[in-house]
Amino acid sequence: MLAGIVLAAGAGHRYGRPKALVRLNGTLLVSRAVETLRSAGCRPVIVVLGAAADAVCTSADLAGAVPAVNPDWATGMGSSLRVGLAAVGTSPADAAAVLLVDMPGIGPAAVRRVAAGADRRTLAAASYVDGRPGHPVVLGRAHWTAVAASATGDTGARDYLRAHPDQLRLVPCGDVADPTDLDRPGDLARFPEPDRFAGLARFPEPDRFAGLDRLIEGGGSGGASARTVATG
Repeated sequence: MLAGIVLAAGAGHRYGRPKALVRLNGTLLVSRAVETLRSAGCRPVIVVLGAAADAVCTSADLAGAVPAVNPDWATGMGSSLRVGLAAVGTSPADAAAVLLVDMPGIGPAAVRRVAAGADRRTLAAASYVDGRPGHPVVLGRAHWTAVAASATGDTGARDYLRAHPDQLRLVPCGDVADPTDLDRPGDLARFPEPDRFAGLARFPEPDRFAGLDRLIEGGGSGGASARTVATG
């Protein structure tokens, strides 16, 4: 059983407002992320909120999802990951797929691919340019306690994944997802079409991947000790 966690608690300082409340093609990013995980078969889907949590709950379509408010959201995404893992810990799920709210180019196909065959021991991440790890990330239940303990500030699970490269499975997803994250309003122009995310590969410039330190997508160097699986 696969649970889903949407991390959507940030204030979006560079963007100018919480990204959960940003609309793309008429749909709030948080609603899009929830639907991505639900369409991929995740049950339950936990949405971790913080900044403007009340406004998100009022404005967004969170049908089928469970909001979990992070009172310490201002400390960074690490605390939001801890809240999300604690919430799915009450479910019977064997693993959890983690997705950031500001990555609308990641759809159900990528989640299903990375989560294929997931069990309690799974550590898996999508890979894109040069084999670097990215979202979505799938964490097996056996790792949740240790991941939560290592999640501090904006580090999230990065240090834990780097400490376990032999267990990390990298899954190429460049043909079904776009890992672009929306940092500023102008970034919306990269996603002009509603169906842009159905399966077409689009790659941002290579140096966008040089400092993948945001929560989990920086969770490993993609080096020789990490295993990459073919997508066939």
